[in-house]
Amino acid sequence: MAKVLLLGGSGLIGRELLRLLQLDPRVSRIVAPSRRPLPPGNKLINPLGTNLTSLVVALDEPIDLLFCCLGTTRKQAGSAQAFRAVDYDLVVDCAKAARELGARHCLAVSAHGADAHSCFLYNRTKGEMELALMQQGWPLLTLVRPSLLVGRRHPPRLLEQLSAPLFKMLPGKWKAVESDIVAKALLEQAFNAGLGGITVLDSDQIAASVEEL
Repeated sequence: MAKVLLLGGSGLIGRELLRLLQLDPRVSRIVAPSRRPLPPGNKLINPLGTNLTSLVVALDEPIDLLFCCLGTTRKQAGSAQAFRAVDYDLVVDCAKAARELGARHCLAVSAHGADAHSCFLYNRTKGEMELALMQQGWPLLTLVRPSLLVGRRHPPRLLEQLSAPLFKMLPGKWKAVESDIVAKALLEQAFNAGLGGITVLDSDQIAASVEEL
C-alpha cells in the first residue's frame, strides 16, 4: 500500500484528489501539509504551517508517491516574484525533499503552453518547473497540462467563469477540462504509469485516460 505526499490539497484539483485518495484501498497514508486545516480523514496527516517547504523537509517517514497540485496566479500572489515562489520554488524544493524521502513517482500539475522559453511569465515559469523536475532524476515523472480548469474555486476567478463556455468548445489540448477529471487522471497515472520515464498529458489526453477506465 502506498504512502502519499499531497501538496495543494486545499486547491481546485487537490480537494478532489484528496477525496479520491481517502477512498482508494491502495493508499495507506496521506501526508498533506497546508496553511489551513484540511477536512479530517482516517488516513490523513495534516501538518500545519505557513512554510510548506519546511513542513515537507521536517518529515521523516518514507513516501512512495508525490502529488503536486500547487499553483497560483500573478494576481493572486501579488507580484511576479511571489508567483514564482509558489509555482517554481515551492514545487521544486518540495519535490526534492520528497525524492530524498524515497518517493519514486512525482505527479505534478503544470499547464497547457508550459514552455521554459516563453515570453509569458506564467507559461515560462511552468516550463522551467517541468525542466527542474526532470533534472531531479525521478524514476517516474507525470506532468499534466490542463487547459482552462472548470470547477468551483474559492474564491472564484471571474475570467475563468467567463471563458469556460468558449474553452469547452475548443478542440484537442485547448479544450477546457473539469478539475475532478484531472484528479482522477492523476490517481490513474499513479498506479498505472508503467515501469519508468516521463509522461506528459495534455487536456485531451487527460480526459481520454479517464474515459478508458
